Amino acid sequence: MLNNIGPMGFLLIAVVVLVLFGRGKVSSLMGEVGKGITAFKKGVKDGTEELEQEQADAAKDVTPETEKDKA
Repeated sequence: MLNNIGPMGFLLIAVVVLVLFGRGKVSSLMGEVGKGITAFKKGVKDGTEELEQEQADAAKDVTPETEKDKA
């Protein structure tokens, strides 16, 4: 469907959106999209760090139990 849209088509769509919504609304919308992307990236980074920390904690405790430890 989007295979037939060229650079002029995208320019026309951008002009129509700008005329319909105005520069201020489009600008604020793009700002919100940017904040959302930033929050998503931060969440992914925090999740990755949490998983790495759990794996590091699990790797630290590899000492085998002895008979003395079991009792």
